[in-house]
Amino acid sequence: MDSDAEYESLFREEFPAVMRSVFLICHDANRSQDITQDAFVQLLRHWKKVSRYERPGAWVRRVAIRLAMQSVRRERLRSVLERQADPPASTRSVDVDVIKAIHTLPRMQRAAVVLFYFEDLPVVEVADIMGCAEATARVHLHRARSVLGELLGEEVFDDVP
Repeated sequence: MDSDAEYESLFREEFPAVMRSVFLICHDANRSQDITQDAFVQLLRHWKKVSRYERPGAWVRRVAIRLAMQSVRRERLRSVLERQADPPASTRSVDVDVIKAIHTLPRMQRAAVVLFYFEDLPVVEVADIMGCAEATARVHLHRARSVLGELLGEEVFDDVP
């Protein structure tokens, strides 16, 4: 059997069991799938070496378990820090409803709003930081303003230069 076929066979055989183990550690189906896929990507990167091991499936399982444990640790720490966090002084003057509404936006729209309105950056810099075209940043801002206007019951004006 050639190397690609061996990898594919191992993938088909081990993926469900590895994902189940990861799920039992992190209790999140989507995160389990992502972590398991990441482990198999690492396996593919190291396949030339790992394929010679007696049990390459054990190698990928070990990698996946380590990634899952790191993810759980990171999530637990994030949760603790969020509970302990006091909003920065600069956001204390911002209406709580506005902050809640911003958190409902998709991540790119949320980033555009924060960078443009709270960081007071020009659209060119917003686009650069977000890694997109200036026109794309403007679209994110426009859509975000529309959603925020609806959520907050405010009239929306196109104020992006």
